[in-house]
Amino acid sequence: MIFSEKFLEDLKNDPLHGMIILINVARENLTKNTAEWTEQDYQVLLEAYALITEIIESKLLDITPPNFAISGNRDQDCKLTFAYLNSQEEYCIAESSKLKITSLRSHFRTALSSGFSYEFSQGDLERVQLLINQIRELISQTVSLEKDHQRRLLSRLEKLQSEMHKKVSDLDRFWGLIGDAGVVLGKLGTDAKPIVDRIKEIADIVWQTQSRAEELPSGTSVPLLANKSAADSGMD
Repeated sequence: MIFSEKFLEDLKNDPLHGMIILINVARENLTKNTAEWTEQDYQVLLEAYALITEIIESKLLDITPPNFAISGNRDQDCKLTFAYLNSQEEYCIAESSKLKITSLRSHFRTALSSGFSYEFSQGDLERVQLLINQIRELISQTVSLEKDHQRRLLSRLEKLQSEMHKKVSDLDRFWGLIGDAGVVLGKLGTDAKPIVDRIKEIADIVWQTQSRAEELPSGTSVPLLANKSAADSGMD
């Protein structure tokens, strides 16, 4: 197999970038003669096809699925799969560039602004990134969530992650996660606990960052969570 377990783990954490690498790895393992497909080419492209199909089925990426099925005809399967990889590479590079621009603009906007900003510690920044990755994976694996709702949540998390820097001008996107937690809890009940627990941990980190920036007394509780902690025991 050309795709290692380490690669698959990295792919879950950053599916868009992982998809671009997947295509490049597949291409590098071909015999370079697309006029005459070899058995090696066929095995490489079959593996890429199978992995991409699972990426789509797992909802890690909202990309166009292949509009053909593997037929067993080597030349035909290789030709169609190779063309599909090329088309998806263009799309993924374009989407990755959009996210990069969004991230850079957010970073430069805060850096150039003379106004107020919030600053995460490096440890908190890394922890929030890890928690977001875990939430994305949990949402992708939750079959009881409607596909449209899954897609919206994953898109929101992807945007949030792309705008994460040590300094940010506002925390609105983070606090939006509290609303998401309520919706997920309402739809899934106790099954939502792993997702909600991680959102609560992010909220705690964000609140500590906000409290520090606004010079609130140490130990001040998160208002939105403290007021409901007794009633909403399912989120404890």
